[in-house]
Amino acid sequence: MFHDFALSRRTAADPRPRSAVSMGTGLAGLAGLALWVAIACHYRMDGPFAALTNLIFCGVPMVLWSVFVDKVHRNPSTGLDWSNPKPLRESFDISLTKLVGLWVTWVAIAGIYATGRFYWEDGYTFAMWCFRIGAPFLFALSIPYVLILDRYAKEPKDGAWALGAWLMGLDAPVAKQAIFNHLRSWGVKAFFLAFMLAIVPGGFANFVRGDTSQLWHDPVALSQWLITFMFVVDVAFATVGYILTVRPLDSHIRSANPFAVSWMAALICYPPFILMGDGGPLDYHPGTAEWTYWFQNHPVILAMIGAVLVILTAIYASATVAFGFRFSNLTHRGILTHGPYALSRHPAYLAKNLFWWLSTVPILTTGSWSDAARATVLMGVVSSVYYWRAKTEERHLALDPDYVEYSRWMERNAPVPRLIAWVKGKPRDVQPTPPIEGLNAAGQ
Repeated sequence: MFHDFALSRRTAADPRPRSAVSMGTGLAGLAGLALWVAIACHYRMDGPFAALTNLIFCGVPMVLWSVFVDKVHRNPSTGLDWSNPKPLRESFDISLTKLVGLWVTWVAIAGIYATGRFYWEDGYTFAMWCFRIGAPFLFALSIPYVLILDRYAKEPKDGAWALGAWLMGLDAPVAKQAIFNHLRSWGVKAFFLAFMLAIVPGGFANFVRGDTSQLWHDPVALSQWLITFMFVVDVAFATVGYILTVRPLDSHIRSANPFAVSWMAALICYPPFILMGDGGPLDYHPGTAEWTYWFQNHPVILAMIGAVLVILTAIYASATVAFGFRFSNLTHRGILTHGPYALSRHPAYLAKNLFWWLSTVPILTTGSWSDAARATVLMGVVSSVYYWRAKTEERHLALDPDYVEYSRWMERNAPVPRLIAWVKGKPRDVQPTPPIEGLNAAGQ
């Protein structure tokens, strides 16, 4: 009892750092998504346009909540001063230069899409269709968007401007780091938005088409139905996050990961570079079977494992929901400290890997024991890849003092880091060191 009292006093005296996103943002998006999914299921609307509508129902409530409740557009981190607009004549040349840099970037991305045969196969054809339809509107809207924002921007000369100035040969110092960050940021968005749009229709259709007649009689069917819904949530929030990368909502990219090793760790988890896919060098599936196979004659065990898998998927999805419309790989768009990120620094990776281990049970085999050993080792390597990803992300985020503060708070208070510290035998109340030593915490 004394220990619990002391712990509560310490927590009260050591408040959690403020999160860049409010809990209400994610809940608003989740409510909108749930409403549309219910409508789609009732009317059996399972096509790609229904899936895109799901993104609208998810994103619009989050934008409304963020603007009218959280008032994120007034955050100092937006870099905008709404009370002191500059005359258009003062920012006009800057805006034109920025538009040149922005449009050249988009043309280069379009060239990559057009050249890569991979982007015109399977689900990516839908993503390319979306880009073809949206491109004219994006180009047209970029003009008033840039002209208006540059009037309110405290520092309008960003990476797009630096690229435009370099391309136009303006008499200005070449801001290489700003240009590189601009190109990395758009590289992240181009790569991952195409992937997310490619998988949006399939997951949504699978859930809407699901047979719900046996849900209350079959624990496997119920768990798989719920798991499918969790992935619909995850994909919708992630896709909206890549779309709504805009400064007025304070969801712009502060910095894209500058470390090549971080890009390598992330990209090998996604097509076309994925190593864990069917036939890939880290494919652990041959010689294995799913949990529904091994325990098919044990309904109680099936129900228990199904419940755990649903919980793990819910944790995974909630980690994406916590981002609101700021989800993005390989970028820094604000530090999250709420929801599952108050329990673990990497709740999505932790839940995802536990799901894979439990659902596959690689130590059991449909072939030989060598297959079981091989599958277990490969799954261990896959988990190691995600540990590697987590560490490279920490290396990037540790450039921000806010992340260093959050990480130290987690070491002192969060259950997962404290459990790890206890296993390693570290003192419980010692002030921890920053996640990555020797890095410039002043940011970039």
